[in-house]
Amino acid sequence: QVQFVESGGGLVQPGGSLNLSCTGSGFSISDAIMTWHRQAPGKAREWVATVSPGTWTIVADSVKGRFTASRDNVKNTVYLQMNSLKPEDTAVYYCQEAGSTTWGQGTQVTVSS
Repeated sequence: QVQFVESGGGLVQPGGSLNLSCTGSGFSISDAIMTWHRQAPGKAREWVATVSPGTWTIVADSVKGRFTASRDNVKNTVYLQMNSLKPEDTAVYYCQEAGSTTWGQGTQVTVSS
């Protein structure tokens, strides 16, 4: 059974940083395009970043310059380094293999003073 487990969320002040992790089980991420998404209260889920099996990554304009996505195939884990966090980044963050219908439970990120 394919599962993704996200972790690393929490409460942080504006301007702070968090590093989210997403580990796959029953699934090898090494050849997969992995994506990060988020869903804020009362809003639709939105795409945040994509990490290719190679070296390229792409992030949404709303987080460009602040968020960086990466992967460690040995640990079967993808990461989302989030810097200069803003209150509008508050959301539940999820990872997913691009195009799949399997979602993890997500990890809550709250940016507040």
